[in-house]
Amino acid sequence: MATTLGLDEKLLEIIVCPQCHGALSPVETADGGELVCQGSCGYAYPVRDGIPVLLVDEARKPA
Repeated sequence: MATTLGLDEKLLEIIVCPQCHGALSPVETADGGELVCQGSCGYAYPVRDGIPVLLVDEARKPA
């Protein structure tokens, strides 16, 4: 069963990365979770208290 981090599946179908417009995949982390871009940038956006923070300034950049 895939994780949704408590987010509505319909929401996950329509939101995209604000940087490159790639698809976002939910990933569980020690901090709760993040939405990881599957597009060209690879940014990871935090999910705080069940709310995705889709701000490029808040994203974790790939190593």
